[in-house]
Amino acid sequence: MVGVSDVSTFDRFARVYDLVMPGADATQLGRALERSERPVDRLLDLGGGTGRAARALDANQRIVLDAARGMLVRARDHGLATIQGDASRLPVAPASVDAVTIVDALHHVHGWDSLFEEVFRVLRPGGVLAISDFDPTTLLGRLLVTGEHLIGFESQFVSPQVLCDHLERVGFETIVVDDGFGYTVAGVVPKRENKSRSTQRE
Repeated sequence: MVGVSDVSTFDRFARVYDLVMPGADATQLGRALERSERPVDRLLDLGGGTGRAARALDANQRIVLDAARGMLVRARDHGLATIQGDASRLPVAPASVDAVTIVDALHHVHGWDSLFEEVFRVLRPGGVLAISDFDPTTLLGRLLVTGEHLIGFESQFVSPQVLCDHLERVGFETIVVDDGFGYTVAGVVPKRENKSRSTQRE
C-alpha cells in the first residue's frame, strides 16, 4: 500500500502535477513493453496518478489505478479509465491484462512482494511489467532520497538488481532495460513454468 502521507500530498498536488512534472519516457517504457510475448491490448498503469505513463503508450485500453482521488480526476480529464484502489489488492480479474506499468511510483509503495504477487496474478501469460524508478546508489539518487524525506514522503528506493531479485522471487523473468539514476526494469510472466528465471542485462 502507499504511505498515507504520500497519498494526501498527491491529492493536494494534483491540480498542478502535470504542469511541473515531465512526461514519462515513452522510449524506455516502449523498450520494456517490447519484451511482452503477447500483443499489448489492455494496459494497467499502477500508481499512475494523472496518467503520464498511460498517455505515453499505445494500447487499446489504458486504465490508471491510484490511491489519490485528486490525481484520478486529472487522469479522467485526459480521457483515461480510472480505478481508485490499493495496489497490493488489485480489483482486477486474474490473467486479464497484457501489461502493467509502475512509473516513478514504486518508491511510494510499501509491501512490494504483495504488490508483485498481485501484478503476476492479473497479467496474462507472456505479459510484461515495466517499472521505471530511481537508483539510490547513484549520487543523484542519494540526493533524491534526502529530498523526498525532507518533503515528508515515506519513500523507499532500491537499485535495479535488488528490484530484479524481488521480481524473480515472485516468478517474473527480468530484464534491466536501462540503468543509471533513472532506470527501467521489465518483468515477464513466463508462458511455461519450466522456463528459467535468469536476469538479463542489455
